[in-house]
Amino acid sequence: MNPATIRHAALTVCLLALSLVLAGCAGTGRLPAGDDAIAGLMAHYRQWHGTPYRLGGSSRRGVDCSAYVQSVYRDLYRVELPRSTEDQEDVGRRVSRSRLRSGDLVFFKTGWFKRHVGVYVANGRFIHASESRGVTESSLSTPYWSRTYWKARRVL
Repeated sequence: MNPATIRHAALTVCLLALSLVLAGCAGTGRLPAGDDAIAGLMAHYRQWHGTPYRLGGSSRRGVDCSAYVQSVYRDLYRVELPRSTEDQEDVGRRVSRSRLRSGDLVFFKTGWFKRHVGVYVANGRFIHASESRGVTESSLSTPYWSRTYWKARRVL
């Protein structure tokens, strides 16, 4: 086999394995745990990374925070979340910051009447659509996100 064929076969096997992991959680009412959850979230993030922020947007041409979170849940977990941050903040059950797990929704109060949402990955990191950086990964421990952190919700 030539090197291109080997690379294609290896990529096909990796994508098949990832799809089996993700399909295993579809419709179960539970999020995958541990490394499987992190791998799925980061694979989704890599597909969207760098997508610009666009208020009201819901595609890779431009997306806002709640639409990005909605796409994570739809694509990875086959769960339809409400479209707006305000409606997403009532889904599932509240979870303390110290008990965050991969896939939990994290919410921030970024202004008097302004809210922001992302998806917790692990180790204090979350993925989200930032107004200034587009789809990106951030740390809850940075001064801005630490100061504006509001609550978290566990959907499944």
